[in-house]
Amino acid sequence: MAETLRPGVDVGSLTVKVVLLDPSDRVVEGVYRPSAGTPLATVLEILDELLSGSSREVAGVAVSGSGGRLLSNALQAPYVNELVAQTASVRRFYPQARTVIEIGGQDSKLLVLEEQSGRLELSDFALNTQCAAGTGSFLEQQAGRLGLSTEEFSELAAQAQDPPYIAGRCAVFAKSDIVHLQQVGTPLPEILGGLCMALARNFRSDVGRGKPFHPPILFQGGVSRNQGMVQAFRSVLNVSDKQLIVPQHEVLMAAIGAALGCENQEAFRWPIARKRLQAAVEESEGADVDTFDPLQAPPATTVEVPTRDSAQQLYLGIDVGSVSTKGAVIDRDGRLVAKAYLRTRGDPLRATREVLHSLGQQVSADKIRGVGVTGSGRELVARYIGADIVKNEITAQARAAVAIDPTVDTILEIGGQDSKFVRLDFGVVVDFSLNKACAAGTGSFLEEQAARLDLSLEEMISSALRAPRPVPLGERCTVFMESDLIHHQNRGTAKRDLSAGLAYSIALNYLNRVVGDRPVGERVFFQGGVAGNEAVVAAFSTLLGKPVQVPPHFEVTGALGVALIAREAME
Repeated sequence: MAETLRPGVDVGSLTVKVVLLDPSDRVVEGVYRPSAGTPLATVLEILDELLSGSSREVAGVAVSGSGGRLLSNALQAPYVNELVAQTASVRRFYPQARTVIEIGGQDSKLLVLEEQSGRLELSDFALNTQCAAGTGSFLEQQAGRLGLSTEEFSELAAQAQDPPYIAGRCAVFAKSDIVHLQQVGTPLPEILGGLCMALARNFRSDVGRGKPFHPPILFQGGVSRNQGMVQAFRSVLNVSDKQLIVPQHEVLMAAIGAALGCENQEAFRWPIARKRLQAAVEESEGADVDTFDPLQAPPATTVEVPTRDSAQQLYLGIDVGSVSTKGAVIDRDGRLVAKAYLRTRGDPLRATREVLHSLGQQVSADKIRGVGVTGSGRELVARYIGADIVKNEITAQARAAVAIDPTVDTILEIGGQDSKFVRLDFGVVVDFSLNKACAAGTGSFLEEQAARLDLSLEEMISSALRAPRPVPLGERCTVFMESDLIHHQNRGTAKRDLSAGLAYSIALNYLNRVVGDRPVGERVFFQGGVAGNEAVVAAFSTLLGKPVQVPPHFEVTGALGVALIAREAME
């Protein structure tokens, strides 16, 4: 008589895992496959491979995972909570474990286990937030930037001997650290090892949040296949090789846990269940998608040419940002006579030298009577060039806006990695807010997504303004947008509708995460490099229901503002 097998399915954010267990709980079949934004179709494909035309007797299927609810309804199968499923498989195969670290593509979990009445039970747990910094997507994006496969990444990262420090606060922001390390000649294995250490530290602090990591520790999920990550966790948690265990079926543990709950269920008839699943797949593919209103191109931005250098006294302002460094030179009347905008590329001093060189070709350096510096790198650069005054970005941006239009009462400012919101009352700052350690509402966000669509920023703007049906892409982590984009592309969504959706996304991210419940005034200025993106300007105007004006020289308003402050201080 044929043995009855028990199937378990784990539907994750990016992958689908399916197992078949025999009566002794041995894994007879195990499949781990990317879902490419179509999890139901992927499950249908896998189950067809395992069960169609087979004489295997199969007990009732059980489903787990962050995306498992829809499948559970389609198959009329029980849904097992991920934490319950993980605990069940660990209890069955690794009862000695006291901590579980599980990291997948977009989800990470910490399980704290203890023995109660002779049985291993879950006593505490923690999950990641909507940020990729502690997930597999963090590593995948960095590997993609460096032109490496995940296997090559793992092999090289394991060779690291002295990994450098890399910020793990945001997958997009880590790019700045990588660029700097490459510029100073850091070997690739050391950079990769630094990325693994960043993820391990981020998991311990942001997911662990002070919870104990008692050994033996089980490390599972797709990221546990990366040998560099195994070494990083051993180092960060200060445990030995025997105390950190990677299970045999490291990516299948939730599916195994779901299958363990299939006992005493009625026989699973795949031909019948297949029809239900096929209907669900067709329904999901044909479902209408809510869309935003088409974007209306904003009025043309006034382009002012800097005044010719005829003055005897000039004042210099430098704005040193995370992504770009800007310079502005004004005369005694506050008129702009020269400007420069260059990439920082992880080296603010080099960028400052290049900005000064560019400005020196436009004006006479011996006429400079005062120098002001602002931006995230202001203290370092101020000492380097001997600045007369140093001011924060809020003050500098506000000073420039009021000089351009004294009636302005709201400033939306978005740069490469930073964004700010400022409220003014008669030219005085009365409230402000900054973005947290997240790229979701910044210029880096747009650059990453345009690259995913294989479009330049100019092409993205043009196509967004021609989009008839902009699709909503949420307001999550920029790295997690990848699955939404893949999903819509698989449904045949046009690039122009995706481009417009991204413009709406950056505006929504900014309004929800930076502005929050603060009121927006009537005279709104949009400043910073992203203000040059007409699609984003249009999205802000549509969402706010009021005009959003892009002032002249919007890309250097921080430098212009601190130059004006330097003039006032010197006079």
